[in-house]
Amino acid sequence: MQGKLSFWSACLRMLESHQRRFPMLPDIQNLIELQAADREIKRLRDEIASLPKRQAEIEAKLAGTKAALEKAKAAVKGDEAARRKFESAIGDLQQKISKYRDQSLDVKTNEQYKALLHEIQFAEQEIRANEDKILELMVNAETREKEVKAAEAELKEETAEIEKEKIAARQRTVEDEKQLAQWTGTREKARAAVNPDLLRQYDRVAKYRGSGLSEVRDHKCMACQVMLRPQTFNEVRSGSEPVFCDSCQRILYYDSTHEAPVEPAAVSKKRRHHPKFDAPQAWYYREEYGDSGEVFLAFINDHGRSTRRLYDAATGRQLGDIFEREGEYRLAFPEDISNDSSAIRLNGSWELAEIEEWGSELPMNILDVLQRDLHLARAEAKTSMPHEAHAVEHPAAS
Repeated sequence: MQGKLSFWSACLRMLESHQRRFPMLPDIQNLIELQAADREIKRLRDEIASLPKRQAEIEAKLAGTKAALEKAKAAVKGDEAARRKFESAIGDLQQKISKYRDQSLDVKTNEQYKALLHEIQFAEQEIRANEDKILELMVNAETREKEVKAAEAELKEETAEIEKEKIAARQRTVEDEKQLAQWTGTREKARAAVNPDLLRQYDRVAKYRGSGLSEVRDHKCMACQVMLRPQTFNEVRSGSEPVFCDSCQRILYYDSTHEAPVEPAAVSKKRRHHPKFDAPQAWYYREEYGDSGEVFLAFINDHGRSTRRLYDAATGRQLGDIFEREGEYRLAFPEDISNDSSAIRLNGSWELAEIEEWGSELPMNILDVLQRDLHLARAEAKTSMPHEAHAVEHPAAS
């Protein structure tokens, strides 16, 4: 829970530090916290709802492996039954041959003797045919046994793995329900602190659009990407009263930490450090990345291969799985860092072991480092010449 709240707590602290310059209504601050809680509650509920489905998939997979084992065992039993049938038939034929030979001693005519001899030959042919079938079954028996042993080994391994998954799913559910209760408390506290009329507007828009609150940045609503009129933008920035987006009807707010002006003299006095172009590790920011929105991307070269990790820029939560390709990252992931991608190169270099210890979420201090460097990169881009601004996105070795 501490990690989940860290980013929003940090945001609120930064917002408070800018209150004198760009005041923010208490209702807006509470709505920011409310929207963060609403999003996390939705994520947790979706995850909790998906766990039974995942468990059903696990059970179905195990049932399929059990069915394969039962089929292999049934084939072995079928072969054994067929072998007993052929052996019984051979025994019956041998008795017939013995009977025909006894009868041949008592025959009176040559024709009768030939008839009995014919019956004996026919029985002997039947015996050879049954023996061939038994031999074929004996050859197949080795293959059948291997199939049974392989199915038993697979079932044993899969059962152990599935039990681990079940335990992990149960633990995840318990943890999700615990976090859900905490976020629900945060949500109720934030709702109680918001003006009822403003809360109704938030609920109404959130019901149809998924969110009822949107940040204003670069003179536009970040939710619907529609530019605001200058007067509307100034009203939002002043923070004197609630303002709504004319396009999507979301409640608008201005976060001065994202667009804080930087004095040109300060930039020329001490320039932002640029990461080395050929560094084995690189961090980038993308304002739009597929359906994920704002993200941080981490690329790491490792023994002729490279990996890409994707993190939500707001919460620090890892998105998807770690993606690995052949070659160093500039050649392996050109679509993520090309000129057309508008990726901003950031300062950041941590040991791989440390990154792996973070798990599925960036620690608060790491997220703050990336956010601060992103802010400096944007400020530098605004005060630089066009070719220098381009260098912020794809810096060469300094």
